[in-house]
Amino acid sequence: MADQNVINSNEKTGGSFSWRKYTKLGLFLIILVALLVLIFTNVFIVKQGEYKVVRQFGEVVKIIKEPGLNYKIPFVQSVTTLPKYQMTYDVSQAEINTKDKKRMLIDNYAIWRIEDPKKMISNARSLDAAESRMEEFIYSVVRSELGQLDYDEIINDEKSSRGSLNDRVTAKVNELLAGGNYGIMVTDVRMKRTDLPAENEKSVFTRMISERESKAQEYLSMGDAQKNRIIAQTDRNVQEILAKASADAEMIRGEGEGEAAKVYNQSFSKDPEFYTMFRTLESYKKTIDGETVIVLPSNSPYARMLMGYTN
Repeated sequence: MADQNVINSNEKTGGSFSWRKYTKLGLFLIILVALLVLIFTNVFIVKQGEYKVVRQFGEVVKIIKEPGLNYKIPFVQSVTTLPKYQMTYDVSQAEINTKDKKRMLIDNYAIWRIEDPKKMISNARSLDAAESRMEEFIYSVVRSELGQLDYDEIINDEKSSRGSLNDRVTAKVNELLAGGNYGIMVTDVRMKRTDLPAENEKSVFTRMISERESKAQEYLSMGDAQKNRIIAQTDRNVQEILAKASADAEMIRGEGEGEAAKVYNQSFSKDPEFYTMFRTLESYKKTIDGETVIVLPSNSPYARMLMGYTN
């Protein structure tokens, strides 16, 4: 009986030891897993194109800009992400008045990025707030710049004087953002659309049609005037050519007649009597027609010529 009691006592002692052993092992494993979970949940990766903002009790204590693996203090620190790349913001459509008192709707967009995350968080608090401030500045500057231009200069590319408007707007918006230490920078501001308020469209379209018709009539008038100038110039050229040709013809005719007279003189000087007869016949040819009756004495030179007398 005594031996049996010793055996039972040893079995109880060994079972209690095994239970304590497994309990300690389980507790160790639980603590190990908890530590691993704690470590891995507080390790974070900084990717290319992003900032990691580390806060401690709500205050920014560190901003990590370079890509890599980092660690935060558990339960004390928190991590948020801000974009490092350029972003596009669609500015709300707004109505402005032009220099010539026309109302128009403008629609812009902006390309921007965060330059200093700490300043942005300190003064703008969040991305939404930063975009809101940027939009206010863009609207203010665009309204001021377009308010110095006439409506036609804004919508008509041929007359437009807004070639550097986008650059001016971008520079002035950045000046305002820098003055407020918002830590953001606008890369570019672009006007993507301009529209008329609905109530103004009909009157503006009517005026545009009238202006185009007036311009067409102006071009037609200019064309007619140019045509008349060309016709008048052509007529003058023709008259000058004809006058010169007539003068040249008269000169040539005079030279020909002079040459003919010279030839006649040379020819007639060889036989004066023949020349006298020829002149006489020529004179009669011009003065006598088919009904003329001439009575000549028989001893007249002409009658003697007709009768064949030479002396």
